Amino acid sequence: MGNLFFVTKNKYLSKIFQELRKLLKKLILLQNQFLEVPLNIYNVYLPLKICFMTNNPKKKLRYDKAYLRMAKEWGNLSYCERKKVGAIIVKDNMIISDGYNGTPSGFENCCEDDHDTTKWYVLHAEANAILKVARSTQSCQDATLYITLSPCKDCSKLIHQAGITRVVFNEKYSDTSGVDFLLKAGVMVEQIQL
Repeated sequence: MGNLFFVTKNKYLSKIFQELRKLLKKLILLQNQFLEVPLNIYNVYLPLKICFMTNNPKKKLRYDKAYLRMAKEWGNLSYCERKKVGAIIVKDNMIISDGYNGTPSGFENCCEDDHDTTKWYVLHAEANAILKVARSTQSCQDATLYITLSPCKDCSKLIHQAGITRVVFNEKYSDTSGVDFLLKAGVMVEQIQL
């Protein structure tokens, strides 16, 4: 089930969160008997944990919007004509990676064919950002992905396997099965309008 914990200097609050976690586990077991999409400790406890860890929700929203604006600006670097998508990965309040949709290294910077169809080998922004981290000394574990367009189902698998625990996006992709998968996997997903 994973080790979720809450660190606080206040021992009273720490004890409350330990008890809350135990109660949530019991509630989840009961709820899963009646729900179509089963709950797990991550998609119930993690949002609560993040909510209490953030002392100032307005400040959190301000930073979320700032990172989304950076992702949007990064997406403008894409050579794709149909859709320009940008992604930023943030861990411990630091940007550890970025990416935009485009062709792999060494290929021509043309994403669409003569019929205005996206070429099959074009990489999505979030895949590019995750692959950059894979080539570095960093890790995506417990990071937040900021992306201008909600992830597709293939990229959602990469996001989950990379250990990203939160995804913030601006626009919704036409196929929402990627977001549905992330929620089922326990990744926190939020849409924030710019």
